[in-house]
Amino acid sequence: MAPEKKIVLISSGQPSLNPRLVKEADALTDAGYAVTVLYAYWNDWGTLHDEQLFAKKKWSAIRLGGDPEQKRFLWFLSRLIHRLSRFMVKKTGAYKTFGDFAISRSSYFLKEAAKNYNGDLYIAHNLGALPAAAHAAAWNNKPFGFDAEDFHRQEIDDDLNSFHYKICTYLEDKYLPGASYITASSPMIADQYAALYKRTVTAILNVFPLTAGISIVKNEKKPLKLFWFSQTIGPGRGLELVVQAIGQSGVKCELHLLGKPVEGYKQSLSQLAHDAGIANYNLYFYEPVKASQIFSIASQFDIGLASETGSCLNRDISLTNKIFTYIQCGLAVAASNTRAQNSLLEQYSQTGKVYKNASDLSAILAQYHKNRELLYQTKTAAWQAGQTELNWETESRKFLKVIENV
Repeated sequence: MAPEKKIVLISSGQPSLNPRLVKEADALTDAGYAVTVLYAYWNDWGTLHDEQLFAKKKWSAIRLGGDPEQKRFLWFLSRLIHRLSRFMVKKTGAYKTFGDFAISRSSYFLKEAAKNYNGDLYIAHNLGALPAAAHAAAWNNKPFGFDAEDFHRQEIDDDLNSFHYKICTYLEDKYLPGASYITASSPMIADQYAALYKRTVTAILNVFPLTAGISIVKNEKKPLKLFWFSQTIGPGRGLELVVQAIGQSGVKCELHLLGKPVEGYKQSLSQLAHDAGIANYNLYFYEPVKASQIFSIASQFDIGLASETGSCLNRDISLTNKIFTYIQCGLAVAASNTRAQNSLLEQYSQTGKVYKNASDLSAILAQYHKNRELLYQTKTAAWQAGQTELNWETESRKFLKVIENV
C-alpha cells in the first residue's frame, strides 16, 4: 500500500474565519490525505469557534505566532517583527530582506515553522502564508500551491502607489511563478492571475456542501424579510443604499443584519433607517455565529442582499460566499451590479435580480412584494441551482482534480 500523502495548509488567519480553508481541509481528508493546518491568531471570537470546530475534524490544526492571552511574548514579538519589517520596507525599500514579514503579523513565525512540518504539498491560503508555503516547499523539495480568495494587490483600493499594492505585488511576483498551481474564488479573479502570470488558474467557487433539511418558506402576506451577513457590519458595504431603497419602495420590509458592527455604525445606520421611514422594530442586528449555523438562520428569510459596492477592482470581480449562501438556502438574490455578480446572475437568471442603484432595488422590492408567487418561484429556483450545480460537491471535485495533477 502506498504511504498516505501529507498536505499542509497554511493561513495567517483562523480556520473558523476562513470557511474556504476548512472546506479544502475536509475534502482532502475525505479523499485520504493526511492534513495539517498551520494558522495564526486573529481574534477571540475566532478562537472560541476554532475550539468547537476542531473537535469535529479529522485533520490537525496548529496555531503559531502567539496570542494576547496565553502566549503573550510571542504575540508581542510577532507584532514587533511585523511593524519593524513594514517600517524598513516603507523607508528603505528593502523588500528582499523584510518583504516576507511586512505582509502579516504572523508571517515570520509561519515561515520559520512550516518547513519543519513534512508535507508532500504545501498550500497557502492568503498572502501572509505564501512565503511560508514557498519556503517550506523549497526546504523539503516539494511543491506548493496558492489559493487566491481575492485579487490581493487591489483588494483594498486601486491606488497603484499604495504600500498595500506594492507589497502584494512584490510577494505575488516573487512566489506565484513557482507555484505548482493557483486556484481562485471567482472566474474573473482567475482571469486576472492567469493574465499576470501566463498560466492556467482554476476557479473554485465559494460554495458550500449540499444543504439538507432546508424547506423554502413561502411568504404570502408578511413583510419581506431581507438578510445580509458578514464578519463585520460597517460602511462601504452597500447597506446605506439598501436602507434608502427600502424607504423609497414604501414596502413593509424587515432588514436583518448579522455580524459585529464597527463602532458607532449601528447607531448611524439606525438613524439613516429612521430618516428613511423604517421603524426601529424592522431593523435587526445579530451577533456573529459559526459558519455551520449560517444556513439555518439564512433560510428563514426571503431576499438575500449581495450589496458589494465594486469600490475597487477586487470587489468588482469577486464572488463572495454570501451570494452562494443565499442561493443554497433558497433566497431570492438581490445583487449589486458588480461585474462578477452580473455575470453570475446572467448565467443563473432565475435566482434573482441585479440592481444598479437605490431606485432599481426599490423596484425589485416592490415587484416581489406585489407578486409573491414570483418571489416563491425565484426562491425555489435558487434552491434548485444550489442543489444541482452551485455546491461544494461540484466544486470539490474540481479542487481535488487540481491536487491530483500536482
